Amino acid sequence: MRISSKNKNGDVMKIGLPQALLYYRYSTLWETFFGELGCEVILSGKTDQEVLARGESLSDSECCLPVKAYLGHVARLARNCDYILAPRFERLAANEEFCVRFWGITDVVRGTFPGARVLSYNLQGQKAGSELMGFMGLGKALGKSRGRTLRAYRRAKQAQLAADIRAVSEQNQLFGEPGLKVLVAAQPYIAHDVYIGGPLLGFLREQGAIPIFADLCDRAPCRKKSGELSASLYWTMNKEIIGAIGLVGPQIDGVILVSAFPCGTDSLVNELILRRVKDIPITQIILDGQQGEAGLQTRIESFLDIIKERKHGNAS
Repeated sequence: MRISSKNKNGDVMKIGLPQALLYYRYSTLWETFFGELGCEVILSGKTDQEVLARGESLSDSECCLPVKAYLGHVARLARNCDYILAPRFERLAANEEFCVRFWGITDVVRGTFPGARVLSYNLQGQKAGSELMGFMGLGKALGKSRGRTLRAYRRAKQAQLAADIRAVSEQNQLFGEPGLKVLVAAQPYIAHDVYIGGPLLGFLREQGAIPIFADLCDRAPCRKKSGELSASLYWTMNKEIIGAIGLVGPQIDGVILVSAFPCGTDSLVNELILRRVKDIPITQIILDGQQGEAGLQTRIESFLDIIKERKHGNAS
């Protein structure tokens, strides 16, 4: 289907990006690409109670918390944008997979919002050029030339790579700061969402701890490092989380496994971590959208006390 780069009123096409799920991994890529094509990028904004409540009303009871939030973000964009980007992610590379939620999210959006116009591409990393062809298809749908689309894609890839390198570098500098270093082992759409993961991070910082994010560690070494803990694990983002524990383990004082109910991949992988990682304090927190902040704060404070006692004992 060919889409005009301008809407029926002759205005610049507005492309909506839900600020949830893989937006926290590919935001620079998507924003740069559509910006280079002359489109106006509309962001859904931060998650809040209204967004989550809307998403819950649109979701099946078995949907995980991040998907519910995602649908709430799509609902916020549906009336304000000409099109909404909802890509399908299958694999980043051969022998690796994304969680099935990313395989079906395009169909979920189309089924939940039948009146919405959805842009999508399918990432199949086992096929050479899969991402490039997907973006070329987006450019074609928006009525852009192959040359302009290719330039936009290359610039977007460069911008995303630069943003990733900068994020890793900035986090590495934190290891030289005084204070307890706590690895937040969580998916990026949990750790960096101000409503879902924000309270936990706030409590850590209030207690003087420095959060270190698993998703901001260098991903390639993390995926390689994960093989030391499990050679058969094939979920890409969980491999990166496991690998981050091994990669920065000597530089951190504790690990908080943070997942959202009812995430199947996290529940299995976190159990694996708890059973096999023995040389560093680890606690697990499962967020369900209904958890009171007082209880969460108590758990964070207790865990930090344990870390401090352990560190003090080792120093003695």
